[in-house]
Amino acid sequence: MDLTDYLAAIPPEDADRATLIARVHDPEAGGPSVVALRGAELADLTPHTPTVADLLDRPDAAEFAATAPAARTWPAAEVLAATLAGRRDVPHYLAPCDLQVLKACGVTFVRSMIERVIEERAAGDPSRAAEVRRRVREVIGGHIGDLVPGSPEAARAKEVLIAEGLWSQYLEVGIGPDAEVFTKAPVLSSVGVGAEIGVWSRSTWNNPEPELVLAVDSRGRAVGATLGNDVNLRDVEGRSALLLGKAKDNNASCAIGPFLRLFDDGFTIDDARELDITLRITGTDGFELESVSSLREISRDPLDLVAQSIGALHQYPDGLMLFTGTMFAPTTDRDAPGQGFTHHLGDVVRISTPRLGTLVNVVAHSEQAPPWTFGIRALMANLAGRGLL
Repeated sequence: MDLTDYLAAIPPEDADRATLIARVHDPEAGGPSVVALRGAELADLTPHTPTVADLLDRPDAAEFAATAPAARTWPAAEVLAATLAGRRDVPHYLAPCDLQVLKACGVTFVRSMIERVIEERAAGDPSRAAEVRRRVREVIGGHIGDLVPGSPEAARAKEVLIAEGLWSQYLEVGIGPDAEVFTKAPVLSSVGVGAEIGVWSRSTWNNPEPELVLAVDSRGRAVGATLGNDVNLRDVEGRSALLLGKAKDNNASCAIGPFLRLFDDGFTIDDARELDITLRITGTDGFELESVSSLREISRDPLDLVAQSIGALHQYPDGLMLFTGTMFAPTTDRDAPGQGFTHHLGDVVRISTPRLGTLVNVVAHSEQAPPWTFGIRALMANLAGRGLL
């Protein structure tokens, strides 16, 4: 599907003041190049830093990306247009990460999680839901959304919820001391802007998960941010939490992009904490859905999620890309009353925020999306053959 109608919406609104990193596949070179967006051009930095992981580990990553000599350049508009038109015979964008491990956090928005559990487990009885909500608020001394995971108030709220028969494994990671951190997908398997995103053909209940993704270097420093789609098969995970891997990790089920914005004087982790992320879904059947998630409502600070993912307990020598969770839980009926939302083939999914741009993808079956064939061995062989290692 040609997505070139979305050309103007892809870059951040302040792209001229941002430090933006991307990867471009060059068919002539047979592999990827690390590039920085500089005005109307993409500057090739690959001879200086053959991988994004190398770039992010530099103490001067943002300054280097802005000033390092370009080995060559590509017109940014042409590369983006080719990418959104689905052309793979010319330079086109890939996901803006490479050797980083792809990790994700779940159940990081307590407000929506507890409200949803209370309402669902109250079996549709508003008076019972109100009473449970009142008791939980008495325990925490404030609003449910103010509950800090791992706090004494959270422990007391847990006791109330258990007594009400409302406890679950999701509440444990939602308000307990330990965050849910799982491996979303293998290294190098994520797709970028304009690519197809995959759902298993057997799944009949699935959805996108629009999220802030933090780029973390090997020392555990959050050095940049981008957008991600943690595609989820709700029916598969719902059958058993032990099926999380099959629900989350399938061909083309992890999308990241469009650019990786490095933290600098003009965009910091504090700016990332304030982002509102908009999800728009447009179906070939005329269906439309829009939702907004605010990072201000996240229950675990993004840097706490980083600290729970990398450190003395677990190291990542090539860094990681960390999905920070989503508020999005679609309940809008699509096919029949009471069935909620699920994807249709051909859905256009747009995840956007002005400071990071727009990640746009089209839904396909994982079995029919282009297969992932370019792994770590292929990357190393390609870079070595180009004299870059």
